[in-house]
Amino acid sequence: MLVQVTHHSRYDYSSEVILGIHKLYLIPQHRPYFRIEHQKFSVNPDPDGQNYRQDLAGNWYKLAWFSGQTSSLEVTGEWIFKMHAFNPFGFIIDKSFEEQGWSNPFFQFSYEDKTAFLIPFLSDKSENQFTEYLLEIKKNSTGLVDFLVNLTQKIYQDWQHEIRHEQNIWEADFTFSRKSGSCRDVSLMQMEMLRELGLAARFVSGYAFNPDLEEGHELHAWLEVFLPGAGWLGLDPSLGLFTDHRYIPLACHPDPVRTLPVQGTFGGLADSELRTVVDMKLLNKGK
Repeated sequence: MLVQVTHHSRYDYSSEVILGIHKLYLIPQHRPYFRIEHQKFSVNPDPDGQNYRQDLAGNWYKLAWFSGQTSSLEVTGEWIFKMHAFNPFGFIIDKSFEEQGWSNPFFQFSYEDKTAFLIPFLSDKSENQFTEYLLEIKKNSTGLVDFLVNLTQKIYQDWQHEIRHEQNIWEADFTFSRKSGSCRDVSLMQMEMLRELGLAARFVSGYAFNPDLEEGHELHAWLEVFLPGAGWLGLDPSLGLFTDHRYIPLACHPDPVRTLPVQGTFGGLADSELRTVVDMKLLNKGK
């Protein structure tokens, strides 16, 4: 199918400011189930210079730098994606990894090759906040994949979805106690839950297209967990699903703050106000 995405962000400042260096994480990250048929990208005011760069996590972004003063900053991206069906369950998990963690009396998984690369994706906290809750879900699950399905659906069913326009993300324990949150809040919460079990997880920001919705498309957030034999698996607790070809990532990172679409600073004594509009349209169902 063909899907058109338009993403417009505008920052208005209460007085003129000097824009610092900005990183624009609005470059769709490669996935084999979609192809970019059309792409248009604009920044206003015109940057003095801009270039494509790649961060340590492998995300491509656009680096832009400015001079002079301005009272606003506008960033607009437009794409047409050709999407092909993708089965998120089409994998064979490493059974020894699953069995060792599943039979562990403390319900803890451990990677055989725990390289330095994995460390940022694992928990750095000593306390276990969610173990009791996770053990209850384990009782009704037949294995690790079934557990991930049940946990993702349980969060979708039991947590009320909120749309919050602030760019902050609530702490996982706050979201857990509140029983509600935005897509990024519940994604961070589930990410912390899985890390508590010794599973490597990362935060993802991007677009999720639901053809059944006439409106309500917006910048979305979900998470990915790394399972040996399967690689990174996408989980969307806001919809209770494993992610498929309808998900277009813009940035993946162990630190959610590093996935914000516009990252930069400005100089001056001014307040800023952000307005963002994301429009997604189905152009052709195709096959």
